[in-house]
Amino acid sequence: MNRIPIPFFGLALALLVSLVSHTNSCMEQDKISLLQLLAGFSRDGGLMASWRSDKDCCAWEGITCSSPNRTVTDILLASRDLEGSISPFIGNLTGLLRLDLSCNSLSGSLPLELMQSSSIIVLDVSFNRLTGSLSDLPSSAPVQPLQVLNISSNLFTGRFPITTWEVMKSLVTLNASTNSFTGEIPTMPCASAPSFAVLELSFNQFSGNIPPGLSNCSVLKLLNAGYNNLSGTLPDELFKVNSLEHLSLPSNWLEGALNGIINLTNLVTLDLGVNELSGNIPDSIGELKRLEELHLELNYMSGELPSALSNCTNLSGRLDSGRLVRRQAGGSVPCRPPRRVCFCLFVFL
Repeated sequence: MNRIPIPFFGLALALLVSLVSHTNSCMEQDKISLLQLLAGFSRDGGLMASWRSDKDCCAWEGITCSSPNRTVTDILLASRDLEGSISPFIGNLTGLLRLDLSCNSLSGSLPLELMQSSSIIVLDVSFNRLTGSLSDLPSSAPVQPLQVLNISSNLFTGRFPITTWEVMKSLVTLNASTNSFTGEIPTMPCASAPSFAVLELSFNQFSGNIPPGLSNCSVLKLLNAGYNNLSGTLPDELFKVNSLEHLSLPSNWLEGALNGIINLTNLVTLDLGVNELSGNIPDSIGELKRLEELHLELNYMSGELPSALSNCTNLSGRLDSGRLVRRQAGGSVPCRPPRRVCFCLFVFL
């Protein structure tokens, strides 16, 4: 019986181990893109100790890869005390699904490459110091898979782009609160994204009327645009969005009556405090059986609390005229400042 020479066996084993090791490593292009991200940080929060070029990047802190092809799918670096800029080369990660850089001190602009990504479904850069305006994607751009976009609590300015939302047909959640965006409330996602459900725009500088285009948001569950400069009446179209569960528009300049409120039968939260609403609280508000929170304080409303409110058995706390205190004509209204508190949520879709 022929025996395999020991030196030959050792060489074959070494080649096999090398092949397996290479197969189980991340893709080289992914590693290069991640190292370029690291290079953009002036403070890396200790990542350099883990993100070594001689190691498999799938084993780096904050990185998750798919199996078996070992492509990077998740970059989860929330609350890592990072400073610096976001590298546009992250857009080269063709398998990236989730990018979470929230609750850091990153500055500069939001790279267009992230908005153009053909793979990212969750993008969270909230609670940073990002500046500039959002770039407009051409309407001819490929449809983007992005489902959750959280850019809240930054220093973004300017108007919302228009055509960008036309290519984001999978968008479910848009949170742009606590920035300095101007112009009208964007309603483009309502028409382009059939599953669009959350629009969070509080603490900005949006102005003008509440656009009737919101009626196209057929599955919208949350609309929060408080602490802006919105004016005019509550449009009839808004009361047609009967999927709404949370309607929050406090500290604006909204006027008129609440006559259409009966249509929003799924409301859990209604906050219209600190506006210029007038008239009586309609008896029909008693039909909102799911209502848990009601804020109408500091308006110009008159009359008594309708007895029908007793039908709203889920209302929290004691509801009396003290919680519906009226504004005096010409009187000043205290403004509640925004609070910068970071709540980091990991969203997995």
